[in-house]
Amino acid sequence: MDECRYDVVGIGNAIVDIIARCDDAKLDRLGLPKGHMRLIGEDDVVSLYKEMGPAVEVSGGSAANTMTGIASLGGKSAFVGKVSDDEFGRIFRHDIRAADVSFEVPLAENDAPTARSLIFVTPDGERTMNTFLGVSPLLNNGEIDPTLIAQSKITYLEGYLFDRDEAKQAFHQAARIAREAGRKVSLSLSDSFCVDRHRQEFLNLIRERVDLLFANEEEICALYGTKDFATACDRVAEDADLAAVTRGAAGCVVITRGEKIEVSPDPVEEVVDTTGAGDLYAAGFLQGLARDLDLRTCARLAGVAAAEIISHIGARPENRLIRVAREKGLPV
Repeated sequence: MDECRYDVVGIGNAIVDIIARCDDAKLDRLGLPKGHMRLIGEDDVVSLYKEMGPAVEVSGGSAANTMTGIASLGGKSAFVGKVSDDEFGRIFRHDIRAADVSFEVPLAENDAPTARSLIFVTPDGERTMNTFLGVSPLLNNGEIDPTLIAQSKITYLEGYLFDRDEAKQAFHQAARIAREAGRKVSLSLSDSFCVDRHRQEFLNLIRERVDLLFANEEEICALYGTKDFATACDRVAEDADLAAVTRGAAGCVVITRGEKIEVSPDPVEEVVDTTGAGDLYAAGFLQGLARDLDLRTCARLAGVAAAEIISHIGARPENRLIRVAREKGLPV
């Protein structure tokens, strides 16, 4: 096996987040399902933006957030995603490169704008995302660099990107290249609504090409069409070699074909914004796995990264995660 250039390469939507605080009454008035992500059109972006109060703009996207977290943990990461040659596209490219993540996909020159997500954060820290995908899902297999995939220990696939056939084909191509190179493949289910749209295709991908599955409690139950978490855990143990399932304040459970490891969450003084909690959890776990740490330590590292991100607004770390982890005695 050739030497690896990167610990993890992530493939997903390249999005600029626009984040503002609101109360539950506003969500009800606007008809927004609290705590979920929904896809919206360009006209909806304009109307919803008018409803937002003072906002913060920061580059986001689930897999991109994860790659930024890995870099903050001292790892080497790369990202594959599509942005246009417009203001938001240039912001995204600058931000992710400034975070020490390799991003070499050229700016697209077409009429579709760079993706953005309008995120409403309620006082309990819960985020409700309204995402206009723009050019992002137009990623296709021609933009997957086989050398980049083959030189990365782990390829991380963002479930959100599964809504177009071109992007879906790019996923399968990347997974095939990684497997042929003897590398690992990881998939994030991203959102329960996303699972509902692609349940059988996700199951097929998990059974055939995925080494590590990320999900939260709601998503794993949606994947198996059950409201019983224990049943969903038993089912995923049959389909996946390894799954890391988050449960919010209850921590997480790491599931293999032979055991279930429960790990408590890292404590935080105040939950400010849960945007990116799952993304940074994945960053910690993937970086631990890339460093050949045991599964419990991978989960603890994931918890530390998630705790940092929910203690402030936005889905990118404000503190150097490698320093935070070392202060807690974790081997990074």
